[in-house]
Amino acid sequence: VQLVESGGGSVQPGGSLTLSCATSGLASARYCMAWFRQAAGKEREGVATIESAGTPSYLDSVKGRFTISQDNTKNSLTLQIHDLKVEDSGTYTCAALWSGGACPKASDANDKNFYLGQGTQVTVS
Repeated sequence: VQLVESGGGSVQPGGSLTLSCATSGLASARYCMAWFRQAAGKEREGVATIESAGTPSYLDSVKGRFTISQDNTKNSLTLQIHDLKVEDSGTYTCAALWSGGACPKASDANDKNFYLGQGTQVTVS
């Protein structure tokens, strides 16, 4: 399984970013896909998950601002982020969980169970 993120950067509060993840080596219909975030000095946390059928779940603090989507024909996962806040800063990591397609809630996602990419940095200041 390979997961390669892109799209991070530095933005001002209120700005927007789109993070992308190119996937390979997995049959997406059997995986839960997710984005995790790790702020400096904090534990990695799940911010969004999406089931193979397309049902998303979001961390409460990002609801209404983050949108997770996947394109199985292009083997890609996307996270659209709007109205960025300083507290959104961190390393964003694409992740895949072999699960038959179902996902835990984003707030319950445990990164130790997932395949993880290398991450892309988002800085809001």
